[in-house]
Amino acid sequence: MKSSIVAIAAVMTTAIGVAGLTDGGFLRQDNKKLGSLAGESQEAPAVGGGAGQGARGAPPQFTEVAQADRPSEEAQSASKPQPVVDESALRYFAAKGDTARLQAEISRLRSLYPDWVPPADPLAVPRNNDVALETMWRLYSEGRYAEVRKAIAERQAKEAAWQPPSDLLERLNVAEARARLVNASELKQYETVISIAASTPSLLTCSEVDVLWHVAQAFAETKRPERARDAYLYVLKSCDDAPERLATVQKAAAVLPYATLQDLLALERTTPEGVPEFESIRDDLARRFVAEGDGDKTLAVDPKYVQRVEKLAETGGTASDALLLGWYQLRRDNMSAAEQWFRRAHDKEDSASAAQGLALTLIARKAPLEAEAVLYPWRDSSPDALATYFAATANLLAIDPPVALDAAVLARIAQETTKAREPATAQQFGWYARALNQPATAAQWFATALRWKPDDEPSAYGLALSRDQLNDKDGVVEIQRLWSGRSERIARLGEVKEKLDEVSRAPLPTAEVQQRTQQQSAARTTVVTEVVEQPVAQRPRMGGVVQKSVRSGAGCRTTINPAGMAPQAALARGWCLMDLNRPLEAAEAFEVALQAPASQIREDAAYGQSLAYLRAGLTNKAAVSATKSTQSRGRVDELQTAILADRAIAAFNANRYREAILFLDQLGQISQRRQDLMVLRGYAYMNLKYHAEARRIFEALAATGNRDAMQGLAAVDASQEIWPNKN
Repeated sequence: MKSSIVAIAAVMTTAIGVAGLTDGGFLRQDNKKLGSLAGESQEAPAVGGGAGQGARGAPPQFTEVAQADRPSEEAQSASKPQPVVDESALRYFAAKGDTARLQAEISRLRSLYPDWVPPADPLAVPRNNDVALETMWRLYSEGRYAEVRKAIAERQAKEAAWQPPSDLLERLNVAEARARLVNASELKQYETVISIAASTPSLLTCSEVDVLWHVAQAFAETKRPERARDAYLYVLKSCDDAPERLATVQKAAAVLPYATLQDLLALERTTPEGVPEFESIRDDLARRFVAEGDGDKTLAVDPKYVQRVEKLAETGGTASDALLLGWYQLRRDNMSAAEQWFRRAHDKEDSASAAQGLALTLIARKAPLEAEAVLYPWRDSSPDALATYFAATANLLAIDPPVALDAAVLARIAQETTKAREPATAQQFGWYARALNQPATAAQWFATALRWKPDDEPSAYGLALSRDQLNDKDGVVEIQRLWSGRSERIARLGEVKEKLDEVSRAPLPTAEVQQRTQQQSAARTTVVTEVVEQPVAQRPRMGGVVQKSVRSGAGCRTTINPAGMAPQAALARGWCLMDLNRPLEAAEAFEVALQAPASQIREDAAYGQSLAYLRAGLTNKAAVSATKSTQSRGRVDELQTAILADRAIAAFNANRYREAILFLDQLGQISQRRQDLMVLRGYAYMNLKYHAEARRIFEALAATGNRDAMQGLAAVDASQEIWPNKN
């Protein structure tokens, strides 16, 4: 036993430099920062205390020197006087065979006394003949610090002149500080942890790595990640124990963000076998980094980590790895890749998370039926799963144009909605029924939503629209009375038909020209950047020769006054000019054609002139032109749609948001909802600070992959940070 301890002590005199002599580096480098953060004096207290020690101040810097380069102990002893050092603890720990404490004690004494040379044989240190003091050292080594204090007090009471060794007192102070620090950390009193560390820098050494971990965690929990990084970096730069270094990275990974943790990984060493020292946890680190990317779509995770998790998912076969990749890709709008990984996870292990992720990707590629089917089995697994299911069904019901759903699917959605008394889905059922021209069913669902949520203004508005469609005038008046002063659009519902009467006789644009008009209108607004494609229809039949001229654009390239032309020729010239995108000249030609005695030519001319003015952005003139001749019901509806859409866009661009919503409401009564105009409605609500209504619209559209709606959701979030919600 003696020979092994002597050998250990000899090695310590050379190897302890990195493990101990430089241990004070973290504190010495940043002690002023640490002290100020903890509210302590910026002057570091001395490591040690009591009689026999040097002047107080920051611990001196040390440089590791190889044993072969050092002067012999005899030469050192001869050249300078040895300091008076209490070595009794050395002998005590050596006698006990406690090599860890022996190493720590040598490190501590070397940091206190730079000129002190450890004895080659700690057991050769003279035995302390003071039995009572030996008992105190034994109690200390067993961690019974309160009993040590008691023994000191009792002896001083008996022997007034006796003073305990300063070394024992200092070690006792440090040990008690360590205990207080660990206890404060366990109680989550993180500021206390930092304060104790600042006042006891001798704890911040490689022999106290556990303390360094507690301090780093305290900095992380108090929102000082850079200081936490410094503590972890100190361990990796200064300490050699392989398990402790590995544990340091694991602990740091639990509290530090991705970018900061890369600084620690840069200090990875290679083992003598040529293996990176952190290789055993590299898979877990890659999973952690990808998971962090799941929560932050802006985080640029190194592709090597993503590829590592992909390999794990492909070879290991665990659903959790595939789930990580699915959410990571979903957050970055890589829907195809996300669906691939979610489907792999779902096939391996059906779970709520896999079902939710897969459903989102299915909705994004417009497969809402499959999305509902995937989520239905998980609807009752948790409140979050039920909320996700209702979000999926709402998206399904909000598809425009509405999807024809199987009766069994509708029945189970309705059953779950009723069981959960979910007002948002009940309201969406109302809009779904309205879109399918089932006003009675819509009225029932809107009324049900209002029973569950009496202050739901959108449901009240939907109920009013449905009752109006059912010619239930008393019902509309009652809703207006109940919502008087709370909803302007409900109050103004009676104005809709009066406004529509102004254009009820207007002719209709062809679908092809209407699409161009929509594109021009969309280009004039700062909100709508994409136009839903409309099917291309044929123009009215105008005879073989004239139609050929219209298609080719021949015969109207020169500018002439159409006043002298025959009505039939003027009509043909008008369509020809429309093909050449010269709408104002076309309007003049159509005006001549309106003088024709034949009703069909007058109808086509009024129709064409209205289109020409719409293309030129002259909506009011288009409405007037539409009244110059009777039109078929289909043309009336189509032209009303184009005029109201143009007016809504113009009102929005002029910041008349309430007027824009009114036109959109009118439009909703005569045509299917267009996605670009639904986005416009959402922005109008947002600008009026009706954030909840705007969010409902944007969320429904975003689920279909509409990018304008996704941008709208972000705009609503930003607006709500500034303005309170009126809803």
